[in-house]
Formats: sequence, structure tokens, C-alpha cells
Amino acid sequence: MSGYRTLPVPDGLDGMRVDAGLAKLLGLSRTVVAALTESGDVVLDGQPAGKSDRLVAGSVLEVTLPEPERPVQVQAVPVEGLLVLHEDDDVIVVDKPVGVAVHPSPGWTGPTVVGGLAAAGIRIATSGAAERQGVVHRLDVGTTGVMVVAKSEHAYSALKHAFKERTVDKLYHALVQGHPDPTRGTIDAPIDRHPKHDYKFAVMADGKPSITHYEVVEAFRAASLLDVHLETGRTHQIRVHFSALRHPCVGDLTYGADPVLAKRLGVTRQWLHARTLGFHHPADGQWVQFTSEYPADLRDALELLRAEGY
Repeated sequence: MSGYRTLPVPDGLDGMRVDAGLAKLLGLSRTVVAALTESGDVVLDGQPAGKSDRLVAGSVLEVTLPEPERPVQVQAVPVEGLLVLHEDDDVIVVDKPVGVAVHPSPGWTGPTVVGGLAAAGIRIATSGAAERQGVVHRLDVGTTGVMVVAKSEHAYSALKHAFKERTVDKLYHALVQGHPDPTRGTIDAPIDRHPKHDYKFAVMADGKPSITHYEVVEAFRAASLLDVHLETGRTHQIRVHFSALRHPCVGDLTYGADPVLAKRLGVTRQWLHARTLGFHHPADGQWVQFTSEYPADLRDALELLRAEGY
């Protein structure tokens, strides 16, 4: 998307900040919109607009957009620790290690799942954007565990539909600080980009519907181990929801975790693991389910909690 746009402000954006409203209208990040306002490329009713100015329904936005970035190319580079749990003609199920992105993105120079699969000579579906072909869902760079990638075009379509319709069972294990009350419940709170920090997300009244189900399975003095089922799949959903409850994932300093506890447990990222993934197989509709074991850092932190009674 590039060039010049004239956009009337719809009723639904009345009273919203310029950066938030324009981001929604054009599908851009707030960081990009903020840069546009700073360079004078956003005009509201004939006057240069600041990112924190408020929109008024019926007003006219004039926006000069930058040239689009070139697509990020997939680099076929082996990924240490990327394990194949299952592979057939339609899907490949992998165990993603920490520090690995699912696909390339601007600014990311580290290893990726799709790059690791390419290096292993595994062909995946060509559907989707060039840098994330075959990808039907994602895990954060700092989150480990099980995920599926489509190999056939039919599988890509079927799995995308399954994730959209929420027929996929996604079970995570999360170690959170403190003790959630009640010990079993549902968090129904919309999520959108953080109003001040573009790299973060937050519970926002005008965000996308986000639903998380949880149950405490083991309690310690300073933390609780949870089963977490995602009904929706927003970016950082588990991390944001439990941070909003003041029970952030252990080690998740981005969302308010206690650095002292993280250091005591030897955790250098969020204690969050995609434990099991179940779905109807695209080939025959049969239910299949795959499980990922804890990586060493998460397992060691749990053993320390159990042994020393933290």
C-alpha cells in the first residue's frame, strides 16, 4: 500500500486517537502511523494531525503512505532443536524450540521454522504470503511447543478454516506468579495493541474478542502451574490476559513478571509451553493429537519449585 488516500472518519472511530483509528482503517501498526504524523503525512480537516489527536466522525483524513517494504525472503537455514513429531503428505507437526520465529518478518534475523523445514528439504504448501507459506498458526519466539504446518494446499485451506472456526484444541501449560482466584475460570477480555508500546498488546475496550480458559493443576508458594485452553488465538493472548489479572507468566518481564523470581528459577523468558495440539486431519477428518515435552529450562524451573517450596 502506497500513495495518497482521502478517508472519511466513520462513526465507529469517533473519539478514537488518530494513531489507533488510522491503524484500524489501513491495517498499519501504530508505530508506522506515529511516524506518518511526525513527518506531516497525516492531515485532519486540512490541518496536520498529531498521533494523540482525536478523530471526529465525518471528518476527512488525508494520508500520504510510504512505499511498501519488499517481502522478506525465507532463508533455508537448519534450526537446532527443531523436532518433527509427525509428518505425512498433508501436514508436518513440529516441536518449536525457544528463540525461533515461525516465519521471517522485518527486523528478525534469527532462525525460523519455515527456514528450518526448507533446509531439511521439506516442501510445504505454497498458499499464503511468500514468507509464511503453509503457516496456519504461530507461536511467539519465546514460546516453545507443538505446532502444525500445512504441506498440501488442501491441508492449508482445511486447517485455516479449522483455526478460524475454533475446532482446533490448543492446550498450553503456563507457570504464572501467585494464585489465580478462582482456580478454574474463563478470561473474556478484548485485546489490541498497547496504546503506548507498539511491541506489546493489552486488554483494550475496543480490541478483538479474546477468550482464555484456565485451570490450576499445581500450586506452589509463589506460583501456579495452569492448563490453558485458547478459544481465540490473539497475539500474546495468554501473556496479556494473565498480566491483566496481575498473575503474569513467570519470567515474562515484558508483561510485568518479577525479575527476582525469574532469576531464582533460572528462567530467561516467559514460562509458557504449547503442550498439546489436536485437530481433525485434513485427509480423512479423523481426530489427531500431538504432545510436546517440556524443554530443559521450563522443566528445571518446575523441579526447583517442587524441591525448594518456592
